[in-house]
Amino acid sequence: MRRPLSDVMDGAVPPGTSVLVVDDEPQVVWVLQFSLESERFETFAAHDGREAMAQIKRHHPGLMILDVMMPRMNGWEVLEELLKLPREERPRVVMVSALCSLRDRAKAAELGADAFVAKPFNVDDLLEVLHGLERAS
Repeated sequence: MRRPLSDVMDGAVPPGTSVLVVDDEPQVVWVLQFSLESERFETFAAHDGREAMAQIKRHHPGLMILDVMMPRMNGWEVLEELLKLPREERPRVVMVSALCSLRDRAKAAELGADAFVAKPFNVDDLLEVLHGLERAS
């Protein structure tokens, strides 16, 4: 049985850390929120990039799971907008996308993403990526 995320992170992601889930597929958002909340994360959701930016300003999440292909404002554009924010106001970002070539992964890293997970993904694998992230000091 897997221990709660907060027990294995050695304080890197404290219990109650908030996560913004950004994806235009409602079932993906639901599964991720359910899984994250079972790990004691507080979650928020957005279904496109514009809504994501509004949620970041409203809730100041510590982490964000961000899809690339979305209407109105895609994940690349969200990353570009995040770069305009002071570093301490930016959430740590895990990109999730079916666009997973080396070029896409390099672009994500260049734009400040902390990790990249290819779609379709296994939720446990995504949670393991979150386990590996350390909060910026």
